[in-house]
Amino acid sequence: MQLNFENFNFQVKTNNNGQKLIFDPLRKKEIRLTPEEWVRQHVIQQLLKNGFPSGRMSVERMLPHTSKRYDLVYYNKLGEPTLLVECKAPSIAITQKTLDQVISYLQHLNSPMILITNGMQHISIIRTNENFKIVHDFPHYSEEKNVFLP
Repeated sequence: MQLNFENFNFQVKTNNNGQKLIFDPLRKKEIRLTPEEWVRQHVIQQLLKNGFPSGRMSVERMLPHTSKRYDLVYYNKLGEPTLLVECKAPSIAITQKTLDQVISYLQHLNSPMILITNGMQHISIIRTNENFKIVHDFPHYSEEKNVFLP
């Protein structure tokens, strides 16, 4: 399925069970290719293209003190979460329920920036204290500002 991203070259193959697998450059292994994973891999490639260092990205890890898992987090050079990414399958609309899910993650991961995407629609949010500002640009990396949204 064509998503609202630039075109990227992915390593996709089919295993002996007929499942499609995609190589994840951050986890350095093949992952079962689901619609949500297709979106996540596009996000990873776009962030890498936009200058984010791969060594500071973390994929599908447990949130502290919970059994919930985040999709992707970018950490600054001090090890602080700076960008929280929530991916949904293209068939899943981004709704208030999605926003509530991400806000619940912020109780455990104090990230000033959020990106929510289903591959077709991208919503970037900058958070200062308890205020949220929606911007419509995809995040870009800047060493001097750590991360910014143009």
